[in-house]
Amino acid sequence: MATAVVDGISTRYEVIGDGPPLLLFAPGGFDATVEKWSTLGVYARTKPLVHLSKHFRCIAFDRRECGQSGGRVEAITWSHFVAQAKGLLDHLGIDRAHLMGGCMGCPPVAAFAVAHPRAVASMILWWPVGGAKYRIKGEERFVAHLAFAEANGLQAVVDLVRRERKAFNAEPRGGPWASVIARDAAFAESYARTPMESYLSTVTRMRAALLDRDTAPGAEPEELMRLGIPALVVPGRDESHATSAARYLEECIPGAEYWDLPPEAQTEENSAPRLLQFLERCR
Repeated sequence: MATAVVDGISTRYEVIGDGPPLLLFAPGGFDATVEKWSTLGVYARTKPLVHLSKHFRCIAFDRRECGQSGGRVEAITWSHFVAQAKGLLDHLGIDRAHLMGGCMGCPPVAAFAVAHPRAVASMILWWPVGGAKYRIKGEERFVAHLAFAEANGLQAVVDLVRRERKAFNAEPRGGPWASVIARDAAFAESYARTPMESYLSTVTRMRAALLDRDTAPGAEPEELMRLGIPALVVPGRDESHATSAARYLEECIPGAEYWDLPPEAQTEENSAPRLLQFLERCR
């Protein structure tokens, strides 16, 4: 395990394989870690990291506030995740890379491409989050945390996280900084001292920034329509990964390829060749 410090926040990352750089924005919602590429859902089934690392220098990392990466109490937007990823590339001396996001890793890929188009060779957007049910579920998670924090105090949040040892996805009351609280005693102590009024405002603004639409978040459609970056969209089909969100990205990104295959038909045998075929054309 390696660590880079970006804007004062530690980022845990791993580099696997050789070849052109491919930066991987992990799936897993608010528990987005390197391991999710091997253990979570469709990614465990299709094993993309195993196959892609035979041809590319795969750079996988724990998103800030997740896993072994650090965090900071602030109103996080997609641009904060972009800054982490760009800082990691700068740390590694990489000027341009392919990007692949899974699940909630897709919005920062889109936002990264808008912010740093010359640094992006191509984009793979696999099971992008989005849809009305995704937004509603996400808002309910934030509301549950805000209610618990306001009623019980932030020390109670810390105590809950230490007792339950669960990420925000699994225990909404613990909030979006649960992973950092659980492993970093100094952070937890500072977190518990945050003024409540300021904290509630911060989390409310974060919720509004990350859950601002009923389709794929991350970048404005007008911004996506100006991109000239090759893109491959792989659709999901459940409450967090609406197929409509994948179709929206196909519509907005000029020339985007859409792998029109239902999730249950996406296998290790057909996924690896499809991803590699796309990436090889974008070298």
